[in-house]
Amino acid sequence: MGMEIIKVSTKGQIAIPISMRKKLSIETGDSLVAFTYGDTIMLKVIKLPSSEEFKKTLDEAQQWAKDNGLKESDVNDFVKNSRKNYSQ
Repeated sequence: MGMEIIKVSTKGQIAIPISMRKKLSIETGDSLVAFTYGDTIMLKVIKLPSSEEFKKTLDEAQQWAKDNGLKESDVNDFVKNSRKNYSQ
């Protein structure tokens, strides 16, 4: 695990050290999500797939569903039940 001390600017900004950016392939314009837990802040790089990667994954998921006899209504029911269980 890498660790470095960084400072918060007067505008509340921080800079991610170059060694960490290189290790995680973080480039200008990339997005990160911040999580807090107690007094801890965690950053996670968000890498969105390209449209080609997304289409390939979607095609694979649709083929898997077809191969396993799932219908669109089954997916809708699953989402509905998941939302219901999540809100409880």
